[in-house]
Amino acid sequence: MKTANPLQKLKTLEQSVWLDYIQRGILDNGEVARMIEDDGLAGITSNPAIFEKAINEHGDYDQAITLLARSGTSASEIYEILATEDVQRAADLFRPVYEESNGRDGFVSLEVSPYLAYNTESTVAEAKRLWIKLDRPNVMIKVPATRDGLSAITQLITAGINVNVTLLFGITRYQEVVDAFISGLQKRASQNRPIERIASVASFFLSRIDTLVDKQLDKLAENKSMNTAHPLRGQAAVASARLAYQHYRKWTNSEHWQELARKGARTQRLLWASTGTKDPAYSDIKYIEPLIGRETVNTMTLQTLSAYRDHGQPVERIEQELDTAAAIPKQLGELGIDLEIVSKQLEEEGVQKFIDPYHTLLESLEQKRFSLNV
Repeated sequence: MKTANPLQKLKTLEQSVWLDYIQRGILDNGEVARMIEDDGLAGITSNPAIFEKAINEHGDYDQAITLLARSGTSASEIYEILATEDVQRAADLFRPVYEESNGRDGFVSLEVSPYLAYNTESTVAEAKRLWIKLDRPNVMIKVPATRDGLSAITQLITAGINVNVTLLFGITRYQEVVDAFISGLQKRASQNRPIERIASVASFFLSRIDTLVDKQLDKLAENKSMNTAHPLRGQAAVASARLAYQHYRKWTNSEHWQELARKGARTQRLLWASTGTKDPAYSDIKYIEPLIGRETVNTMTLQTLSAYRDHGQPVERIEQELDTAAAIPKQLGELGIDLEIVSKQLEEEGVQKFIDPYHTLLESLEQKRFSLNV
């Protein structure tokens, strides 16, 4: 007897599974279509690091790059053409999922240039341009949750553009993202424009939180008088996510939100990102199992998705151990580790971690253009 696919079970628990990877080969060879059919895959996220890996490490793009380079296309233009083509193709594959879910799932995300993370005006302009160029209702434009990104989120939601808010690491900034999202809907509603099909997710990054906090705990643990440090290893990320979900429950149940919901507004779901386990001492599905909850999304790498398909045990757990989750920020604070400071550092590092591969990709594309004497 065939064992039920744990990924499909997540769907019945109202958690959507998206793939944190895009590459032309898996669009061409039917792998994405198979995952939609067999695993209930309901979307794809991408970022500059993912595209750098896809384009530089696979030959799928070489012919297109050659043709574009010989036509005089610049390196940045080549990247955008390749990326938008992949996102459009993926969006077409997920269009039935989008229609069947009444616009709740089936999204594919493309990020604005990471160079614009601290420029509101340029972020809005590029997001609007990409939205028009992609020309698909089931795409999302990714905007980083920097302070400059908050105003951009409001403006884009007001314009009716689907937004995936990325690089989110802390509760306070998450609350600000929610406020920016709601503000955009309110402004659009006040203009008597429809708000029913506007979709957004708030992408809360997990493994990077534990990586940084654990590093700080390990330094403290070198001092034998700080023997309380090690029991907190690997707990900060899940605790933060559970507390963020409690805020989600609070604002979506408020009358403030219900007024918009009566006009057809959809909630901005929390999306668990950076869910691949970085510390080999931890379970390879560490950031999946404890965060199964209704009206959430988990975006997984191919490796993590395969691991969960193999040995996941899907049960709704996100509201378990809430007292423990609430205590962890205080316990860390007593050791001198402030999660708000951690989130600020991770945000800055996160922007740079997107800029670096984006720069590397543009350099490699420029080298290919030069080798072709363009």
